Amino acid sequence: MLTGVIEFRIDRRSGVSTYMQIIQQAKQAMRLGLLHPGDRLPSAREVVEATAVNPNTVLKAYRELEREGLVEARRGLGTFVTKSLSSAATAGDDAPLRQELSGWMGRARRGGLVVEDVDALYSAVRDEHYPAEEQA
Repeated sequence: MLTGVIEFRIDRRSGVSTYMQIIQQAKQAMRLGLLHPGDRLPSAREVVEATAVNPNTVLKAYRELEREGLVEARRGLGTFVTKSLSSAATAGDDAPLRQELSGWMGRARRGGLVVEDVDALYSAVRDEHYPAEEQA
């Protein structure tokens, strides 16, 4: 498959290193079913053009994904997804849990919550259900 399934967005104010943001976004796309085995990640050059990051940073992120067994670099062809991280609960816009969360998110926004409120509420509830020792 061709690139176009994922577009990396770098937040330079987040405090998270650029290469980690690329790794996290690739994994998130795999979990959400946006990237499937066989899909090609954008080339380092495409990521550099879209985000203005150093090519070595992109390559470092891709090497880490490869070390984790999630992607495979094929000389002259690109870097391809080799594993799926998605489950039926999270993949696709019609996944039941995604629909429930989307409905909740809409109610939160209509109720006046801003992103920071949603993040704080999410973190608090997540920590109740997933104690720190289970989060890795």
